[in-house]
Amino acid sequence: MSLFKKETFVSIGLILLIIFISIQFLRPEIKKRPVTGDIPVPANVKAIFKRACYDCHSNETELGWADQIVPVYWLVARHINTARAHLNFSEWDKLTPAEQKTKLWEAINHAALGAMPRPNYTFIHPSAKVSAADVATLKNYLAGLVDHKPSDTAKVNADALQYQRWIRGDQKITALPVALNGISYDPDYKNWQPLSTSDRFESGTMRVIFGNDIAVQAVKNNHTRPWPDGTRIAKALWTQIIDTAGNTRTGAFVQLDLMIKNTKKYRSTGGWGFARFKTLKMVPYGKTISFASECINCHRPMKDEDYVFTIPIKH
Repeated sequence: MSLFKKETFVSIGLILLIIFISIQFLRPEIKKRPVTGDIPVPANVKAIFKRACYDCHSNETELGWADQIVPVYWLVARHINTARAHLNFSEWDKLTPAEQKTKLWEAINHAALGAMPRPNYTFIHPSAKVSAADVATLKNYLAGLVDHKPSDTAKVNADALQYQRWIRGDQKITALPVALNGISYDPDYKNWQPLSTSDRFESGTMRVIFGNDIAVQAVKNNHTRPWPDGTRIAKALWTQIIDTAGNTRTGAFVQLDLMIKNTKKYRSTGGWGFARFKTLKMVPYGKTISFASECINCHRPMKDEDYVFTIPIKH
């Protein structure tokens, strides 16, 4: 190799080194924030959260040496700021009891499905991986929060009667409620075909999942990865009630969740439009239009199933 080529390589190397050193000073801020109210869970559960979640989802972030190096630091900072905005164990007191329950289920569900911690995080931090034993510990804790006390049978029957009257049209909605993202309540879901059932043991709810004709045909044709545009999926939720005889039955109607597939229109939320209508009055859920981001974040672990949790039963 000629002297000229050697000098050229050295020069290029020096330039790259200068650039590398220079960009180390371009560091977006990871704000130091106080712990206002840490999540109150048993020590064994807290240990799993601290090891697997706290570096991103708390105000107790501890960066390793590899996390400090730009450009890795840029990715880490973005993940932390985004993660804290979605779930912050150090500001648990800022959530309502209902929000706490939902966030806790979401965190444990993401861990159980392998979506969290992120693979690129555990690659650098292998100790953060969640084992099968960890998942069992988290699930057992969540199951222990469920109230299994028998409910009054008369109340069960009254709730069921109210829903049946509403189904028959005795209690009509004069104007269709509309979610903040423009999706309106679809009363026709009651005529759709059931696709499957599910339950959320930690919230004590029972669910029936319905699909429109496009959804039913997609299931028959095994065309659900992805679902075709025009698919509409409705999930009706009732409280899960155990009567005095120990029988499990549906109680009060809780809400209706809608998923509408339109790849272009809802590109920012995985091609799905989300809406939720609560109680028999079908009150739209959400204080701002960004509520849909909560929905897709919850469904994100099911990306390979086109963001749909419940696998339909073929008829």
